Amino acid sequence: MTGEGTPGRMGAVSGQAAQSFYEAVGGESTIAGIVARFYAGVADDPVLRPLYPDADLSAAERRLRMFLVQYWGGPTAYQAERGHPRLRMRHAPFAVTHQARERWLAHFRIALDEAALPPELDARFWEYVQRASLFLVNTQDDPAPDRQPARSVPTVPPR
Repeated sequence: MTGEGTPGRMGAVSGQAAQSFYEAVGGESTIAGIVARFYAGVADDPVLRPLYPDADLSAAERRLRMFLVQYWGGPTAYQAERGHPRLRMRHAPFAVTHQARERWLAHFRIALDEAALPPELDARFWEYVQRASLFLVNTQDDPAPDRQPARSVPTVPPR
């Protein structure tokens, strides 16, 4: 995730090497803090928590941390361990509604606010998570708000 035009690189200034977004925000420790705060919110969220099948959120937290580290120009542990991100495919088994997206974004906004990144870095991070979260919506909101989202993979009728 390096080079001009890639998500993790920022423009070079007068002959200096381009600094990655990952480096500019403070590296893995900053991203780990954002992700940890995000999952602290998810843990108690009645809309989002049912989307995570494991009782312990630490594996999900680790995967998101590795993904964001790689996406923003840090080490590529995510790719080495899990292959191509395939975010839409990996989220297909879960009913990701617009309501779930809004809750997800609310927790991410709190995490970014607590990280107190410089405004231009915060704006870039926030723009990405807004765009990525919209891409993952795969189910219309349920008209019965007290019903928990399904955990099954959508089926395709036989030909």
